[in-house]
Amino acid sequence: MSAALDEVREIVRKGQFKRLFVGDTENTLIQFFRYCFVGGLATVVDWGASYLLFRFAFHESHAVAANVISFVLGLIVNYLISTFWIFKKSDVDNKLVEFLGFAGIGLVGLVLTAGITKLFEIWLADTTSAYQILGKIVSTAISFLWNFFARKFLLYSGKKKA
Repeated sequence: MSAALDEVREIVRKGQFKRLFVGDTENTLIQFFRYCFVGGLATVVDWGASYLLFRFAFHESHAVAANVISFVLGLIVNYLISTFWIFKKSDVDNKLVEFLGFAGIGLVGLVLTAGITKLFEIWLADTTSAYQILGKIVSTAISFLWNFFARKFLLYSGKKKA
């Protein structure tokens, strides 16, 4: 981690901020920086598609279907941009297996989000009506960290798996 931090310090010291966005890198800190943008865009796609599907395609019914479809759309955007911009070296040779692993990690993140949100409802529903937004903030942060680090170390560590 020291080498990764040294590289980021060098970028800042020399004012070479373009390196944060352009070029292949195995530096976890730079990858994390880039993942903030990718995860943010995937979230916008997910939430935007959810709203549009719920409001217009399903005529304000079938919220679960709208959310499942929008989650898949966000996941696809995340996968495509992540493998193009952030994680160039996969540990898995088969792209379908790689995508299924990527999606499986995302599903664990979704379960974490649902579980944490439910815990906040149980703990705070009698205290504040803001439990949903508080749970969403905390669960989004935890899920984001899970998704990045699980993908980085399970799928894109640079160590090929059989």
